[in-house]
Amino acid sequence: MAYNNNMGKMMKQIQKMQADIMRVQEDLKSKTVEGTAGGGVVKVTANGHQEVIAIEISPETVDPDDVEMLQDLVLVAVKEALRKAQELAASEMGKVAGGMGLPGLQSMF
Repeated sequence: MAYNNNMGKMMKQIQKMQADIMRVQEDLKSKTVEGTAGGGVVKVTANGHQEVIAIEISPETVDPDDVEMLQDLVLVAVKEALRKAQELAASEMGKVAGGMGLPGLQSMF
């Protein structure tokens, strides 16, 4: 009898965790992070789904004779924004998994 009771509790916890994960995934779409390069002359904004949603480049950064530098700055800013977006997602998902008392699951996100 205790086995069935424990199994029922565990199933309810799993269902709650699934709902929490879906909620967090939806919330991540509206959260943003920024990556910058060149002291802020290039700024990339990404959402919690690791999608780049905006790129801003200061006009003084655009030098037709040095396109390679601008490309490098954009690449650095994109990488930083995506890294931060990944950290944000891992942190938010970790809160859900950590609340369940499942330490192995927390490291999966």
